[in-house]
Amino acid sequence: MTDVAKKVQEYKDSLKQKAEHLIIKGFPEKIVKLNELLETSNFRDRDLADVHQDLNIPVPPPKSATEPNAKRQRLLDSSDVSSNTTLEGSKVYALPNGTVPCNKPLSDLIHLVKPHIRELVEDSNLLKMWISFMIPKIEDGNNFGVSIQEDTLAEIQSVESEAAAFFDQISRYFISRAKIVSKVAKYPHIDDYRRAVRELDEKEYLSLWLVMCEIRNRYCSLHDIVIKNLEKIKKPRSSNAENLY
Repeated sequence: MTDVAKKVQEYKDSLKQKAEHLIIKGFPEKIVKLNELLETSNFRDRDLADVHQDLNIPVPPPKSATEPNAKRQRLLDSSDVSSNTTLEGSKVYALPNGTVPCNKPLSDLIHLVKPHIRELVEDSNLLKMWISFMIPKIEDGNNFGVSIQEDTLAEIQSVESEAAAFFDQISRYFISRAKIVSKVAKYPHIDDYRRAVRELDEKEYLSLWLVMCEIRNRYCSLHDIVIKNLEKIKKPRSSNAENLY
């Protein structure tokens, strides 16, 4: 065996050991840890008002309806606006109280949740490779164990894809919030935009709670399906198959 082939085989053997340890000991520990985390004040019985945060965008005094247009501040140079452009809302050069911060309670919660999402992606990938290495070569007959391997592999791949999508959900929250906040800055007198920010923050909090529940549930389902079929996953074909014919 060449050095390269030997290193590849060592990698496969090491991966199999890590995967079996993860299934037998790692997953139960993760499930218990996630259950304990979901019982903390970060998630359990938390008032939705706790995730609200002031936008730091004051409501400017309304301009008088009788104020001549000539006295209004010129916000855009005439060369920047075409003749048929309609200007709407309040043009904002800079917010008087400084920047609009991210929602700190939710940012802290996201900082807590993201490592668990990443672990689920990595653990799913490890199990996927583990089962892939144990699928035997294609032969006629005695493929019941192989079908169990393939079904388990499909479930693991589904979990991996779902976990990766949780990251996209978080990024879409920040993009959506930024768009609504920009509306608040442009139309500071419209309370519906401010309310929309609070509603979006509450929705994201519930989404993060649901993500943590789903991560826990996925660890439970993966552990259950692998443990129940561990014998067939490790030895998909019986050694005395020839005696059946």
